[in-house]
Amino acid sequence: MMQKTKVFLFLFCILLMLGFVDGPPTTPYVFPVLPTFPEMPLSLTNPVTTQGVELGRYLFYDPILSKDSTMNCASCHKQKHAFSDAPNTFSKGQNNMTMKRNTLPLFNLAWYPAFFWDGRAATLEQQVLLPVRTHEEMNLNWNTAANRIAAQPFYRNQFKRLYGNAAIDSTLISKVIAQFLRTLISYQSKYDRVFLKQARYTAEEYEGYVLMNDMTRGDCLHCHTTDSDGLGTTTTFSNNGLDNVSVADDYPDAGLGNTTKKKSDNGKFKIPSLRNIALTAPYMHDGRFKTLEEVLDFYSEGVKQCINIDSKMEFAHIGGARLTTTEKKSIIAFLKTFTDSSFISNPAFSNPFHN
Repeated sequence: MMQKTKVFLFLFCILLMLGFVDGPPTTPYVFPVLPTFPEMPLSLTNPVTTQGVELGRYLFYDPILSKDSTMNCASCHKQKHAFSDAPNTFSKGQNNMTMKRNTLPLFNLAWYPAFFWDGRAATLEQQVLLPVRTHEEMNLNWNTAANRIAAQPFYRNQFKRLYGNAAIDSTLISKVIAQFLRTLISYQSKYDRVFLKQARYTAEEYEGYVLMNDMTRGDCLHCHTTDSDGLGTTTTFSNNGLDNVSVADDYPDAGLGNTTKKKSDNGKFKIPSLRNIALTAPYMHDGRFKTLEEVLDFYSEGVKQCINIDSKMEFAHIGGARLTTTEKKSIIAFLKTFTDSSFISNPAFSNPFHN
């Protein structure tokens, strides 16, 4: 009886390696405890599993998803820069084509209700679909992408393990990449350690924290949450007065208005997180500000009271918050406490082909 059992197990392992039988059941991915964050929204249609995350990580780093197989998602989203394309103002896609907006970093994505600067993707799964087929980016037809992946025994077997005999297509591919993206959580900065009473701000950092949350001084709290939760953003869209525009149709980039087709949304863009902000320059949707100092100068003296400007930009009528040089330095010192060294060096997020 024991000998028959050993033979059965041996044959099962052979069949498993060849992809003829399903592997062991998948296991739910265990997210870290996040005391500085609001509750994480979970996808009911794409539950995150350890196996799905690992498969998504391989595909994130595999150039198989670009037309000439030279680019991968990480080409424009580099871990050492918090998965942004810093220091580039605009990323380069296939055939060296320049993209039209600054590349957003990738972290804490599960909390966002929409993606891209203009909110044109409502889910992470939709977000994954667009860069692959966009001409200026990876420029690959999804049917071709799916056929390429299905032709690889490694991928074919992994998808079978997750989804049985379902055909590999853009839906399944986007699901596993989205699972990986949901695990890119930045939560171990000095800011978090202070919140947990494991560290203390310097006097300058604390002054910056106070200034940002003072509605009579920095007045940053309406868009960038730092006192109520650790996301560093309200995850919504805003017009922060970048351009001196008096007619909604005159915006050089309509932003959210391109998606909603509402003129009242022209000039509004996604509010990015303050997390890892020291790693992701340049700033704004068009990368116009190269340094944090330039950003603070803008919010201090350069705000334009344009049409559709966010009503919460309370100092727009005088051009900004009129911060002193010392106050700007304090705010920048505080912003640097959001740098998460653990995140940018976490091997679970790195290129599996280099392991």
